[in-house]
Amino acid sequence: MELPVSPPLAPMLAKAVKELPRGDLLYEPKWDGFRAVVFRDGDEVAIYGRNGKPLDRYFPELVEGFRRELPERCVLDGEIVLRKGHVLDFDSLQQRIHPAASRIKLLSEETPASFVAFDLLALGDESLMETPFGDRRGRLTAALAGAKAPVHVTPATDAYDVGLRWFEEFEGAGLDGVVAKPLDGPYEPDRRAMFKVKHDRTADCVVAGFRWHKSGPIVGSLLLGLYDGDRLQHVGVSASFPMKRRQELVEELEPYRVTDLTGHPWAGWAEQTEATVDRMPGAISRWTGKKDLSWVALRPELVCEVAYDQMEGRRFRHTARFRRWRTDRTPESCGYDQLEVPVAYDLDDILGG
Repeated sequence: MELPVSPPLAPMLAKAVKELPRGDLLYEPKWDGFRAVVFRDGDEVAIYGRNGKPLDRYFPELVEGFRRELPERCVLDGEIVLRKGHVLDFDSLQQRIHPAASRIKLLSEETPASFVAFDLLALGDESLMETPFGDRRGRLTAALAGAKAPVHVTPATDAYDVGLRWFEEFEGAGLDGVVAKPLDGPYEPDRRAMFKVKHDRTADCVVAGFRWHKSGPIVGSLLLGLYDGDRLQHVGVSASFPMKRRQELVEELEPYRVTDLTGHPWAGWAEQTEATVDRMPGAISRWTGKKDLSWVALRPELVCEVAYDQMEGRRFRHTARFRRWRTDRTPESCGYDQLEVPVAYDLDDILGG
């Protein structure tokens, strides 16, 4: 593969800000998928993830689509996404990272992925890394003007009010915010040279267990649950604590520790043999099958308030952020009904926009 920009390449990143910035910026939806840099040189196609690892084998339908729809020689930055109906489905996308080629082939046919391009880094023999982003955007839309599925070009606007509207509306299609990109900026690999705004919400959750920290006998993460009727569903973890706070949590949680799981709402986790949408805290991780996911059970009597950005199915999409203990709340009052539900939005209206 002989291109003016060589693989692998660490993608340019965005830093989180609380409000959508104004200025000489272009606003784009923030896609919820796998970040990917795509290299094509004739029949040769390489796809690299954000961590520099190749993704080609997991998405054979995209490799085929890139050969068909992309310019003969190019380098693109974008996002691999997977949809279920009219919304993005990140959980199904995660299932594509599988060691068995037969499983990957089956999923590529049953739930094919798409690629949303948002930057052009090279075309033909020309590197565009130093070209201002506004010009790269124009070159991108021209280069992919005739592209068909599975390749799409992300919508973009320089209107601040439109960016704000997208932030509110597009979440209903599974997107998780808006990215603001300086129009005069070059492409800066592995640098947070853009801005992203994501949704920030809170929920009161039951703490029914914890995991030890990898460094020793201090708390690594709290295991969170929400009631769905009379069932306590494991919805994620809260894991970002200063080391001193992790030590304090050991003492705070000690009175609630139990060794006999009889009657505990998550006693059946050990019976699970694979990761599922409703996976319990000890279930196998599809990402790190050898990782120690053992946990310490707690009586489900503690309630804490956490901040989260969005849901993925019935779980928090990302690690939740601990805010405070809620001694004024009963565990039974911590249900899904407290969560804000985004207004539905058709993904086709975004990709066709």
